[in-house]
Amino acid sequence: MKVQPAAFLRTTLPLGIDMVGEYDSGRYHSIWLPDHMVSFWPDSIWTPEFTDLAKASPSPHRHLDGMAVSAAAAVLTKNTPLATTVIDTVRRHPSLLAQSALTISHLSKGRFILGLGSGELENTVPYGFDFKKPVSRFEEAIKVIKLLWHSDGPVDFEGQFYKLEHARMDTEFYDGKAPPIWTGAAGPRMLGITGREADGWWPAGAWTPEDYAAKLKVILDSGDAAGRDMSHFTPALTQICLIGEPDEVDEMLQAPMVKSIILMITAKDLAQFGYEHPMGPDWRGIMDFDPVKLSREAMLKFCDEMNPQAIRDILPVGTPKEVALKIKGFTDAGARVYKLMEYGAMGGMKFSATSAAKVRETEDEIQKLLEA
Repeated sequence: MKVQPAAFLRTTLPLGIDMVGEYDSGRYHSIWLPDHMVSFWPDSIWTPEFTDLAKASPSPHRHLDGMAVSAAAAVLTKNTPLATTVIDTVRRHPSLLAQSALTISHLSKGRFILGLGSGELENTVPYGFDFKKPVSRFEEAIKVIKLLWHSDGPVDFEGQFYKLEHARMDTEFYDGKAPPIWTGAAGPRMLGITGREADGWWPAGAWTPEDYAAKLKVILDSGDAAGRDMSHFTPALTQICLIGEPDEVDEMLQAPMVKSIILMITAKDLAQFGYEHPMGPDWRGIMDFDPVKLSREAMLKFCDEMNPQAIRDILPVGTPKEVALKIKGFTDAGARVYKLMEYGAMGGMKFSATSAAKVRETEDEIQKLLEA
């Protein structure tokens, strides 16, 4: 299995779906589309006081439905697979996920990958969804999806979260093949489910190649124990990074939105690199993040206490060649598809204007390393 980059299609306004033709060129393994209600950026600092990005967009939370945009992308492309990264199993009933995935699979002529995750606080709790036992719900949702896909005739099922009575899904697979399921997972239980049930994986927090390799081993061992053929399993990687010359990176790291990257990281993970988390020792990263509740005062305190060196120590930071070398470490650890999420763009409009070109240059540098 060769190593390839993935393309990322934003599902926020302004919608850049006109770029999808370029992404269908053969350069990319797949096109990844997120599915959120809100973004990982605090409302209190999305203002002109802190970032000129707020002048270009009134809110960082102008999200569209990831499945709907995937369906649109399916009919605008011909070659490249499409993947949701990721849809949580809290906000959508598994029967709807099963039907929508089959729909987009037919629209794309078999190119759709159903990317699933257990969810985050920000996308669920504010909207009244029950966020208790998200991993158990995630596991049961996959079971229901597969029952509906693979059962002949009506399905009866009674679980902890879902109940089916004479439920049926007679829509056949496109070309006889079920849509692959990929998962966003990091914890031991989620990794085990991934090995038993999924066809691909994005780590929700694997900060070093060694950590990536260890998590991938848990998945592969779990799949082997379940009697699955894991030779076709696709290990992927979504990697936050900052790309630029030394003076550019120095400036990026002073921007409040770039500092906010640390809010996505758990206190436990940060401690592994020798840092105390400004949000306290129990902070669970995206599991605790609520952009509305982080006040201006709280964010000013966070930005003052947050040590930018932590970002340098945890994430690939530097020139295209320097970042490429670090990503090569993850491909050596088993990653076969990667997407560089260049968050230096959050440092302001002058950085966002050059971000895509820097990512493409870094992808080319990675390819050189892989061919060396």
